[in-house]
Amino acid sequence: MFLHIGGDVMIPLKDLVGLIALDSGSQPINLEFLKTAEEEGFVVQLTGEPASLVICTKQVYLSPISTQTLAKRARKGYEQTESD
Repeated sequence: MFLHIGGDVMIPLKDLVGLIALDSGSQPINLEFLKTAEEEGFVVQLTGEPASLVICTKQVYLSPISTQTLAKRARKGYEQTESD
């Protein structure tokens, strides 16, 4: 199953590691992780104003879609995979 994370990008659910909300209350450790990922060249920016950080096995995406919406989509996709 795949998860649409914004723009024309879909990722395999099996590659999803985590979702982090990017807002004014973001934890310093999350911002440090993002900075390191950018320095290492792992970040793919899907929008100028990201709402969430989507961590995958090989890339980190800055998505315009909220973590709540992405989590709901992932849960739904996972449930469909389990029922097949």
